[in-house]
Amino acid sequence: MAYYDAFTKKPRSQRDDWRDDEQTRRPARDAGMTPPPAADKRRAGKSGARPEDRRADKRGGRPYDRPDDRPGGHPDHRYEDRPERRSHDRHDDRPGERRPLHAAPEAAANAPQDNLLVGRNPIREALRAGRDIEKLLVARGELIGSAREIVAMAREARIVVQEVDRAKLDAMAPGHQGLIAVASAYAYASVEDMLALAKARGEAPFLVLLDGITDPHNLGAIIRSAECAGAHGVILPERRAVGLTPAAVKASAGAVEHIPVAREVNLARAIERLKREGIWVYGAAMDGEDYRGVDFSGPAALVVGSEGDGLSRLTREKCDRLVSLPMRGKIGSLNASVAAGVLLYAVMAGRDGA
Repeated sequence: MAYYDAFTKKPRSQRDDWRDDEQTRRPARDAGMTPPPAADKRRAGKSGARPEDRRADKRGGRPYDRPDDRPGGHPDHRYEDRPERRSHDRHDDRPGERRPLHAAPEAAANAPQDNLLVGRNPIREALRAGRDIEKLLVARGELIGSAREIVAMAREARIVVQEVDRAKLDAMAPGHQGLIAVASAYAYASVEDMLALAKARGEAPFLVLLDGITDPHNLGAIIRSAECAGAHGVILPERRAVGLTPAAVKASAGAVEHIPVAREVNLARAIERLKREGIWVYGAAMDGEDYRGVDFSGPAALVVGSEGDGLSRLTREKCDRLVSLPMRGKIGSLNASVAAGVLLYAVMAGRDGA
């Protein structure tokens, strides 16, 4: 029975010294000698050219894997020490940084932010130190062991705790251990600090309360306008509202350095407290009276509602007066930060007139 060769489709008995030829060609190649003609013919194929030569011709250059062209190289091109292709060569020339060629351009945007506390120990220590934290994100199914203790500490400190998918935490920061705390980008003050600031300036208190502002750019713009209008502080609710995130601090254009910002658990109770201090509370509402006919002299607090829903029912009931901006165009409302800016300067004008 004849055994057929898989390449030549001929019986091995008809091949010319196939075993001896292979044994002869390999030592000759390893020694840097020219292989026997039979071996060259089999490697060249029908065209008569060596495979590496054909590749070199297509590239328009000399074959880099031939022993005689690369002094010191291994005589067998299959084991040639070819230069490693570095993944960062197509992006930049910084050695040591190997970014994959298929990296998404927005990968830098997903890098951990400065205001994120990642890992259980850093979050636990931040809670013990009393650091201002906007919210605590917990992966679903992770409330076991030390995570349960950290969540209990956060709830005791009246910090918002949200359960989210683990994929969301993975996108925010790697190695999160199921917990990520969003810390405030700036330290909060208290209502007492605002009243003390007004007393130190010898002025009647002028405060701004925001009821459910969720856009950090609107928050930053309102803080900026409040500082420019001479307000003594801005009060935010702890829940269902944006806090002093890096985006809000940036949008304030540095105003947070000059005006205190406080957070209150219950905005309605904060309004009651201000009214006990003799401060008149004005709420911005579309069905309120025209602000141009309102006397804003004396201690005043302006309450601005959320972008979509305006003032909440309870906050609206606690206000002493409701004021509005007249609308003459086809659009029925202004942006929250724009409306706040107009009313803030109306209050400032009334105080200066007094």
